[in-house]
Amino acid sequence: MSSRRTRFGPTDTLGSRDYEWARRATLDRTLVGGFPYSRKLVAHKSCVNALVFSRQGGRWLASAGDDFRIHLWDFHQDDLQKPSQSYAGPEANVLTIDFSATNQFFYCGGVDNVILKYDASQPPLAPNTPGTGSPLEVYGQHGDSVRGISCHPFQEDIFLIIYFALHIHSEDGMVILHDSRVDERTVGAQGTLQHTSEFTGVQAHPIMEHIFATSDAHGQVCLRDTRMAFGPLKTRTNEGIVQVYNTKLSKRSMSALCNPESSNIVFDRDGLKLAVTMLHYLPTIYTLSDPHPLAVCSGRNQPDGSPILPGQRTYSNSCTMKSGAFSSQPSQDEPLYATGSDDFRGYVWKVPPLTHLYECRKEIPVDEWLAGEWQNTVAFTQGHWQTRYVPMELSTPLCRLNGHKSIVNSVAVHPTLLHVVTAGIERDVILHSPTSASPSTQNLTLTPTDVRTLDEHVRPGDHGRFLRALLGPHPTLHEDIDGADDEDATISLFDHILREEGEADVFALRSWNENIDSEDSDEDSQMMLD
Repeated sequence: MSSRRTRFGPTDTLGSRDYEWARRATLDRTLVGGFPYSRKLVAHKSCVNALVFSRQGGRWLASAGDDFRIHLWDFHQDDLQKPSQSYAGPEANVLTIDFSATNQFFYCGGVDNVILKYDASQPPLAPNTPGTGSPLEVYGQHGDSVRGISCHPFQEDIFLIIYFALHIHSEDGMVILHDSRVDERTVGAQGTLQHTSEFTGVQAHPIMEHIFATSDAHGQVCLRDTRMAFGPLKTRTNEGIVQVYNTKLSKRSMSALCNPESSNIVFDRDGLKLAVTMLHYLPTIYTLSDPHPLAVCSGRNQPDGSPILPGQRTYSNSCTMKSGAFSSQPSQDEPLYATGSDDFRGYVWKVPPLTHLYECRKEIPVDEWLAGEWQNTVAFTQGHWQTRYVPMELSTPLCRLNGHKSIVNSVAVHPTLLHVVTAGIERDVILHSPTSASPSTQNLTLTPTDVRTLDEHVRPGDHGRFLRALLGPHPTLHEDIDGADDEDATISLFDHILREEGEADVFALRSWNENIDSEDSDEDSQMMLD
């Protein structure tokens, strides 16, 4: 036994290290120019709200949106250009979609309050034909819009759902732990976690089967345990919360704290990092066991390192719900993180190793903070009289993803290939690549680098376009119409929203209300009394 380790161990270890070094060097060289090549994936007729790759090798990309259809794009093709399978979706806009643990099934939900289950191993009899590809199962006990679905990492039939119910005086949220093997009528309250605020995101941990994360409209981001969150009331503890992440912002020049709405959460491949997109603020990265953030991602600099000049548009997230996605590339220690932006681009950042992020994070005692040396610094804190944490700012993105005419909302990163896909207000999905060819694509073209300018004023005819965008008509499964006019109307509507809300200050919009967080409020009050 000892002689075998002596003979083969060092050689094998050295070979593995050499391979990893060579692989990482090759990937770094490939990505030095970002993702300049692209292709439009044309199939949808309206906004695309959801993009997700299947697990493991990422053979399938699922896309869905306001045209009530779900398309599956096969990345095992030599030159991917159109969907391989198309399914009849729900009777309203699709907001969320996810694959089951083995990729045999996928689930989608949206505005019409139901969850649809499809069998991806059984393609429709007539691909791309309206009305084909009906769901295998329909789950319909949910109250209002389904805002998120996240499937169990190992169990094929278990998935988490979030939805919100709009009442006259409140917006309530709910997480449902659903097992499709159980009769829907017997699920009942044991699989339901109710909340006083609208849930905005849910994500099952990719490795620990009982752990999941949630975000809500009050800005709270929590790590939860299904064994504490669900089941009989006598076994539940603290709504299943095992970690509350620090999301409150503090600025020395502002007397009040700020609590931005957390709009999306996502784990990296190994579940060591958690990224949160925040309305009117920057994407923020945490490690699983630490409540305080390690990094924020900004577009302060251009990818070449030069600063953004006054008047130039850069990363922002002010008026739509953005998704984010991690990749295991270029290495396990330095993944990529990507998300969409209001400046009509997607952004990709290279995330440094956790040890480096810890070294760069500043911890500022409250007395030092109040001394006034940090006048324009934004920090995170758990309360008025608590330590301030200033995470590392990733101010220079690896690249910006161009090609869109309006807001980019949805982003997905292929788990093995160097591809990023983006979608949003427009009807086309865009596939981005660092090279003109890959195992799944041929003859990609260089993406135009110019970005459409946001008009400062409403154009003639825009009021009519606004009404058409708000009231329809929208393409449906049974209408064969060109969606160009409808897309122009939607773009005009969101241009108007950006002009009204795009430059809003998060401290002015989201001052922290102590009544929302009674635990912090009590702690702060006691400290002030002391």
